Amino acid sequence: MLLAVSFLLLAFLGSASAGPTVNSSPKATSAEPNSQQGPPTAISTHRTTAAVLEVSPADLAVDVRPDAPVTVRVSSGTLRRVTLVDAHGETVKGQTGPDGTWGTSELLHPSTAYSFTIAAIGPDGLATAISSTFRTLTPKVTATYSLAPNGGTVGVGMPVILQFDSAVTTKARRAEVEKHLKVATVPVQPGAWGWLDDRQLMWRPEQYWIPGTKVAVSTRLHGVQTGDGKWATDDAETRFTVGPSMVSTVDMHAHTLAVRRDGAVIRTFPVSTGRPGPLTETRSGIKVIIERDSSIVMDSATVGIPKGDPNYYKITTKWNLRLTWTGEFIHSAPWSVNSQGTVNVSHGCTNMAPDAAEWMFNNSRVGDVVVFTGSTRVFEPTEGLGVWVYDYADWSARSALV
Repeated sequence: MLLAVSFLLLAFLGSASAGPTVNSSPKATSAEPNSQQGPPTAISTHRTTAAVLEVSPADLAVDVRPDAPVTVRVSSGTLRRVTLVDAHGETVKGQTGPDGTWGTSELLHPSTAYSFTIAAIGPDGLATAISSTFRTLTPKVTATYSLAPNGGTVGVGMPVILQFDSAVTTKARRAEVEKHLKVATVPVQPGAWGWLDDRQLMWRPEQYWIPGTKVAVSTRLHGVQTGDGKWATDDAETRFTVGPSMVSTVDMHAHTLAVRRDGAVIRTFPVSTGRPGPLTETRSGIKVIIERDSSIVMDSATVGIPKGDPNYYKITTKWNLRLTWTGEFIHSAPWSVNSQGTVNVSHGCTNMAPDAAEWMFNNSRVGDVVVFTGSTRVFEPTEGLGVWVYDYADWSARSALV
């Protein structure tokens, strides 16, 4: 009987000397038996656990909205690093919030593949690394737009112009557009974005620009939805400088054009503006020079006076400064010199003598202001760069963010 018990004890000691199987971990421990100390005590084991991650969009997701939330959250463990890149290796900006969740801080590009690389630590120190991919949707329609001025030096009345080729269909979508725009000025001047209509968004300072101002404009509109199935895909930027102040006044009763440089009158010219009538009277209001063209063929059919009408005309004019999209210009008119300064005989333009028109053309910039008084026909904002039709409070109210 004693022999049998000794055999069993030896057998037990022999099997215990191999120890248990444990997971590899910096914190894992094991015990080895010591024949000098008798049977071993209980052996310590320590299991290692990977971090538990919740990633959105899910791996291999397709047709993801560019404005969809992109997040990484750790429900067990600690998030160490998140990198999200597009197919060209460009990194998407993101940050970790107070709750430990990482999220993007910019929109995604449509029609683009993205890859996540995520590093985390499990609750007991185990390093965890995963990768994930997804692809954004392809728009049915691409929302295109232009940004102006496109460099150069402009007058003190020139707004920043962001014009879409088609409507931004809701106020919420127009507000989202505004959130992704930036205007920086040196020196700093207060100003506001406003919509003339659902395609034209403009930024103007509270007052006319301070001469010499440097302006930088940037858009981050990729991933902004502007209509059903319609998304912007590109960003844009521009820089321009504001030139000396030149604000002219046309008094349609006195038939004069007074030019003010930095507030002082430097020239006064006789002019003839539009004769009375619903299609010919020159509009009253604050206008901005839109374009300069030394020679234009003017055809009244383009402004609603067709060939065959007694008022129809088609003529080449020189030294043209465009004031409205509806056909108002300041230009040379040698045929009306005898009427200039005394009576209004034009079809809506401001007629000047050739030498006077040439001087005005050579001394004017796009963005210079021309104020017209004396007419019952009112200049409508969408007929030109109509940002100065409004006082600043009313202009600011045209932002979709208010």
